[in-house]
Amino acid sequence: MPPHTPDTPTPEGSSPQAPQAPQAPQAEASVPGAPEEAPAPGTPERETPAPGATAAEVPGARAAGTRVPEPREAGAPALETAAPGNPASGPPVAGDPGPGPREGKAPVIEASVPAPPVAEDPAPGPREGEAPVAGTPVAPVPGGPAGGGASVRTPSRLHLVLSAGALAVALTTGALATGAARQATPAPASLPVTSPRLLSGDDLAASIRGLQAHLRAQPRDAEAWSTLALAYVEQARTEGDPSRYPQADKALDRALELRPHHDPALAGRAALAAARHDFRGALKYADEALSRNPYNERALCSRIDALVELGRYEEASKAADLADSRRPGVPVFTRYAYVRELRGDTATAREVLTRALGTAATRGDVAYVATALGQLAWNQGQYRTALRHYARALAADDTYLPALEGRARTQAALGDRAAAITGMERVVARAPLPQPLVELGELYEERGGKGDTARARDQYALVHAWVSLARANGVDADLDTALAAADHGERGAALKAARAEWKRRHTVHTADALAWALHVNGRDEEALPYARRATATGYRSASFRYHRGMIERAAGRPDRARASLTAALGLNPGFAPLGARAARAALASLGGPE
Repeated sequence: MPPHTPDTPTPEGSSPQAPQAPQAPQAEASVPGAPEEAPAPGTPERETPAPGATAAEVPGARAAGTRVPEPREAGAPALETAAPGNPASGPPVAGDPGPGPREGKAPVIEASVPAPPVAEDPAPGPREGEAPVAGTPVAPVPGGPAGGGASVRTPSRLHLVLSAGALAVALTTGALATGAARQATPAPASLPVTSPRLLSGDDLAASIRGLQAHLRAQPRDAEAWSTLALAYVEQARTEGDPSRYPQADKALDRALELRPHHDPALAGRAALAAARHDFRGALKYADEALSRNPYNERALCSRIDALVELGRYEEASKAADLADSRRPGVPVFTRYAYVRELRGDTATAREVLTRALGTAATRGDVAYVATALGQLAWNQGQYRTALRHYARALAADDTYLPALEGRARTQAALGDRAAAITGMERVVARAPLPQPLVELGELYEERGGKGDTARARDQYALVHAWVSLARANGVDADLDTALAAADHGERGAALKAARAEWKRRHTVHTADALAWALHVNGRDEEALPYARRATATGYRSASFRYHRGMIERAAGRPDRARASLTAALGLNPGFAPLGARAARAALASLGGPE
């Protein structure tokens, strides 16, 4: 699975707030996701998101004339194909003052400059009726995926229903257990309740409760509706609960009803579309927001995310340069680093993240950036370095799920299976998302103790339940389905899902998923071009190399298979509990070292 999908973005600050006209007292409004008389449901255990641009300057940035050499490009064709007729592509957005910095330089990590003011939208007229009704609660998922499509095989319909119920319980009880101690925590008093900066506090649920209370009293505050929508998107991510997305949708509808073309709400639309894996929609909304305010940080970041997830890497690199020139800060730096990593330039990615960590002004920033550094080190097989970065992230926030997940994955690679299982169990108990569920299942399979086969099967069944829940709430989950089903489900379903995802976007991750789905269906000659395409940008992924090597072996190309498998194990010898073992066995069969 993708190591960083902007399925998983952290809340950044949005564009500067325009002053609001005084508002007359309003009747209380119905707020999506909020009970009528009580605060929002239980608070999820804290996962601090990265806030907006940091203000500190890193020594040795632009003032020192730092230059980072352009990375060497791989000889294979690049993945720059965009679907014909994509309305989100094309000329720069209106209001763009000119091209960004020359491609290939390191981002400028320096003090943020306040964005120029944006003209105020006309005040909306009176609104009849009430704000959107409360969101639909999570319900147990039926036996098949909502909306059709591929699905992961499970032992029986009853097993799936029970798994879906377990997923709902995991989402609900995790929130209740961690929220009880924080029920009385108010929103930070030092910030206006409508400030996007609320999303960078230590207690997201407290911020949501504060926003909900504010909107009951002031239902015409478009800025607060936009901020509440972003909070719901983040809550969906941190809890692994896609049922928050319809609530975010309703809040954004209300914001845009009050202030059409309001750039924070348009940027919120972009973030919500990206979270649902609608990357063309995310690009469209990001461009709309930037046409209103070229300095909107969230829109700049969502534009990078969308271009990356559409496989338009050259454009993503330029978008990262542009974002760095307009709103330098942690959200932009981490995206800039990921774009460079995708092109094989891990040195620049590491340098950018290291500098960004030096600017981190909050615990959330530290956890976010240190975890990104840990993931980068893990990808290169630098396990001790990865553990140091995860330790720093957890010292800042000991509940930060990406750091807990990364630490467990690294412990598994180092052979500490017991610690890895304990850690991954803690992660899936709070956020039962596809990647940690599959990894925990594989750890059980590798351990092979009494009951471990059933435990592993339960994890894979929960992937199916999550996919069904995600689809029911508007999330395109085909990539998650393809990756899980190829190894732990129905091969035909894996291929169907991978083909559907490839039609939507041509990325290294979708190329790899389609190649592997074709392989497990015995179509290795057809799989080879996709496996090569997955490694064409220079992205250093042991999993991609492993998949390519196994396909080459099955297709009767032993020399190439030996080289690919050797590269995979040389880069990251513990890249997956079962995959690494299979790679060593295949390499031994080809006459290479075990």
